[in-house]
Amino acid sequence: MFDLIIRRARFIDGSLNDVAVANGKIAALGEIKEQAAHEYDLAGRFYLSAGWIDSHVHCYPKSPIYHDEADCIGVATGVTTVVDAGSTGADDIDDFYQLTRSASTRVYALLNIARTGIVTQNELADMTQIDRVGIRDAVQRLPGFIIGIKARISSSVVGANGIRPLALAKTIQQENGGLPLMVHIGNNPPDLDEIADLLTSGDIITHCYNGKPNRILTPAGELRASVHRALQRDVRLDVGHGTASFSFEVARAAIAQGILPHTISSDIYCRNRLNGPVRSLAHVMSKFFSVGMTLPQIIDCVTVNAAQGLRLAQKGRLAVGFDADFTIFDLQHQSCSFIDSEGVTASGEKQLLPLAAVVAGRWFVTEEGKKQHVFDL
Repeated sequence: MFDLIIRRARFIDGSLNDVAVANGKIAALGEIKEQAAHEYDLAGRFYLSAGWIDSHVHCYPKSPIYHDEADCIGVATGVTTVVDAGSTGADDIDDFYQLTRSASTRVYALLNIARTGIVTQNELADMTQIDRVGIRDAVQRLPGFIIGIKARISSSVVGANGIRPLALAKTIQQENGGLPLMVHIGNNPPDLDEIADLLTSGDIITHCYNGKPNRILTPAGELRASVHRALQRDVRLDVGHGTASFSFEVARAAIAQGILPHTISSDIYCRNRLNGPVRSLAHVMSKFFSVGMTLPQIIDCVTVNAAQGLRLAQKGRLAVGFDADFTIFDLQHQSCSFIDSEGVTASGEKQLLPLAAVVAGRWFVTEEGKKQHVFDL
């Protein structure tokens, strides 16, 4: 007998399938005759995908600037895995780890190269904040929690240090087994061309569609040559919407040229969750219908692409043996309005409504699911 069977789930390709879970893993897919201790029948009404991964959040509860609770931005909104992007450095990473062990959402961290993490907006203005030994020791202590490193490389963060923190981040990356490196881009200096030219295969540019002058598009609307070269080296683009880092204009122009994001992430924390413009990962994902992306492309950005980019080997796919992490959602066709980080609005006709999250076979009804009463069994 299986632990859980979800019957007649609609996959992204439109097919209907049963999904069986045993011991927290996907045990069978297709038409399943056996029984389970717990069963849900979606009757083809709702979609089921691999669990959504938000690869850029801020959920260290003690952070003085950007903080939230993992489950508020995780299972409550259909997200099964969140990756905190640099809220903590070597000083506080152990505390962050302990605080999130009771969360139902899976929580991972990108370690800030500044030992303090983000306790001020200029954590890399002092190069002595970068403690290579502290980073090495933290990575060795928490190898299953720290899955990469984060460097915020914009003028307000690095001050007069320019590109130097990023150059050191690349050294730290190699000293720690080539961990994924996520690089925040924003206002210059340093110029985006300097940043892009230092990045190598697997590195991640976050805030890729920001509307600031130091953005990925030239004033003529073409992709910067340096970013084109970086993409040819397999550098990855992450959305990282946030309060100030997503422009409909830039996203629409880039996507029309085939410059799609590898991952869609929210850069969510309590204030932009409650007050907008982020709200939730599902809300951010829904905006991408309005800029030219399809449902399969959007779902790939929060499942298989996110898992590959962050080397989460057992996540992101509906396949036997993978983690039994799922998101059950509806695609609502109705007129809606969205706002970007520039205050620009865009109309849409589709909206993703997450109804339940399953983590290692454990079922959680989302806030939206509770409103809809679809799983009052």
